[in-house]
This record gives sequence, C-alpha cells and structure tokens, in this order.
Amino acid sequence: MSSFIKLGAFLNGSGPHGGIWRHEHIDTEELGTFAYYCKLASRLQDGKFDVLFMNDTISSGLFEPDLIEKNTAATRWDTLTLLAGLSVVTDQIGLVGTANTTYNEPFTLARRLESLDRLSEGRAGWNVVTSLEGGENYNRSDHVLHATRYERAEEFVDVVLGLFNSWDDDAAIKDKESGRWFDAARVKLLNHRGKHFQVKGPLNAPRPVQGWPVIAQAGSSEAGRKLAARIGELIFTAATTIEEGRAFRTEIRQKAEREFGRNPDHLLIMPGVSVTVAETRTEAEAKFDQLHALTDNTIALKSISEFVGLGVDFSQYSLDDLAPLPAVLPDTNRHKSRQKLVADLIKRERPTVRQLLRLLSAGGHRVLVGSPTDIADDFEEWVKAGAADGFNIMTNQTFEAIDDFVRLVVPELQRRGLFKTEYAGRTLRENLYLERPERQ
Repeated sequence: MSSFIKLGAFLNGSGPHGGIWRHEHIDTEELGTFAYYCKLASRLQDGKFDVLFMNDTISSGLFEPDLIEKNTAATRWDTLTLLAGLSVVTDQIGLVGTANTTYNEPFTLARRLESLDRLSEGRAGWNVVTSLEGGENYNRSDHVLHATRYERAEEFVDVVLGLFNSWDDDAAIKDKESGRWFDAARVKLLNHRGKHFQVKGPLNAPRPVQGWPVIAQAGSSEAGRKLAARIGELIFTAATTIEEGRAFRTEIRQKAEREFGRNPDHLLIMPGVSVTVAETRTEAEAKFDQLHALTDNTIALKSISEFVGLGVDFSQYSLDDLAPLPAVLPDTNRHKSRQKLVADLIKRERPTVRQLLRLLSAGGHRVLVGSPTDIADDFEEWVKAGAADGFNIMTNQTFEAIDDFVRLVVPELQRRGLFKTEYAGRTLRENLYLERPERQ
C-alpha cells in the first residue's frame, strides 16, 4: 500500500457551483458541455489526480419557482454516460460514478459498470448510494424508508458482485478448431433469490477488467458505516475536524477487519474538502469572498435548510443572528449523518447565520481557504494524525479553480514527498494499490 496521499476531484454533472456562472469572465455557453468536462478531466490528469468522482441525484430538488430559477444543479448529465465519454479522452485518471441502489436494477447497472470499466481499460469505480430523494419519479408518492434503502443496498451490491463473478477471466477460449467460443465450465448461473431481487444470470458481459470496479461508499449513518466497512474501498466522509476524521477512520477500519475479515489497508478514507487556493492567503480569501458575493444568500440558505433537515429555515433569520438549533432534532428519512454533522457543528462553533453559510458552502464538508503552504500543511496534519488517507477535493468547478489546485498545491505536496509524480499503473486499482478481486 502506497503512503502517498490520494486525491479525488468531486464534480457534478451540472457544471458550475453556486453563483460563479454570473462572473463577468465566465462563458456560460461552455459551462456543462462535454468539451468543458474534457478540459477539467485533462487538467486533473495532468495533476496526477487518482480519481475524477461524479456525484449524482435523481431529482431536481424542491420544486419552488425561486429555487428552480437559481439552481444550476437542477439539470445534469447522466453520470455513467458522461464518464463513458471521458474514458476515451483520458487514459490514466480513475472514473468513479454515483449510481443509487434504490431506484435501479442490479443487472442493468452491472452491465453499465462493466461497460465503463472496459471502455476505460480498467479505470472505473462505482459510488454506492441509496439516494436522498426521488421516489416521486419512480412510481411512488413517497421515498423509501432509510432502513429499507440500506437493506436493499446490501442485497443489491451482493447481486452486482455476483454477476461480475458469472464469468471466469478466461472463459472466452475462442477455439477455432472445436468451434467453442466459450468454455461452459468457466461460466456459472447466479440464481439469486432474495427479499428484494430475483436474478438468474449470468451477466451478458465479460468479467470487468479490474475483476470489478473500485467500490466507493459515502454513508456515515450507522447503516452506512456498516455497508462501507463490508464493501467499501474508497470511503468518502464529511468529517470537519481531525478528531472526527480519526474516529471515523479508526471505526471503519476496525469494523471492516473484525466483522468482515477484511484487510483494513484496503479501505481508503477520503474526507471531502472545499479548497480555494491562491498564491497568498489574502488573495485566496478575496477569491472566496468574490465567489460567494455572486450567490443569492436567501436561496442558498433555503437549499441548505432543506438539505440538512434540522427543521429550521435559516433564510428567515438575519445573517447576524446566531444560527438556531432545535432542542430535539426532527426525524429525517433523508441524510441522517449530515443532519447530525451540522447539528454538532452548530453546537460546537455557535456560528452566526452568515458564518454558517460559509461553513456549509460545500454542503457541510470542510472549507479550506489559503495559500499552497496552508493547504499542504493542513493535508499533512490530517494524514499524519491518522484522520485521512487522502481527500476528495471540491472547487467551484471552473477550469481556473482546478488549474489553481494543480498548479499551486500539487507541486507543494510533491515537494514534501506526500504525493506521487507519476501514476503507478494502468488501472484504477493499480494506482490506488488495491488488489484485484479473484472470482469467487
């Protein structure tokens, strides 16, 4: 296992983040196009990023006119389709896409993931989520309950991995003399019959290049941590302090080893971090302030309130008011771990609404603004404290923001011997030093 810090780039299929699209120098016709994503992917690969990570959702969010009008993320690319396109204009960076287990079918998703792994020659990854919303778009009037979503997710993953194991790596013998393309002894039926799925198999696609794509997971609720410990290889988290990060990493690694017999070194914990960097800290702060001056605070606070589920509409308060927190948190069927994280943050920091808006400008992930030295110092401290194996980097998703990180932070990390100067191998597993799973 390499000691280098792992770096992922968090992107969505919408393009710009927040109000940056309103900046006078931004070409709004380019934002969100395939050419735009090609530029981002190429620059990230120049910076030796391990992973280009695409998040996704299956809903446009609350359908209120003022929210829809100013929500750049209300429409987006289909994640796996976009990554398939990017797989042919990149040749080294890993391509990890989000696909939910609540409103998909295992057989269909297994085929799409295998196709992405084959197109990219072994650089695909799957971020397993249960979806925060979207039932209204899938023949329901409600959203599947949190416990049921994770119960279904456990079985869903087992079916997908079972389908990937339908074929031996060398099942296609292509023997012209005998006329046998496949060796039937090297193919098996899955014959899965469970509570949520009945899937006979085999998958009508060969075994993926990597055995199966790298599995990412981001749930931090109790059920989410169990799933991460059982099947996760890249574990995303929103820990905002070193203490939280170290506790989370320790728990997941121990749970993986004790309860599931896994090698804890095969789990890479990567907290999300929103980074704004410039040559000096003063310049970085000015850049951050300029970005957020373009954001409609009322709309941003409404969106945050809906997302974190504290039962409080922060947009109804003055920016200089202390951020309110109910004595009893309401039950939520959406993002349980994020609700707790934000509640703990408000208890600990006692921020004003203005300060909370800054702290939650990346959806509850840590916000880091500074010089290349500031950023590298922070990353080094987290890794040496055992709080992270790497970081999932969030930006405003402009080429300039990503170029700033590649041009300023990456060389500083490399100078310290904390980050690689070349990719280690051809596949994502090779570059992350993760073993290729054998067919079971």
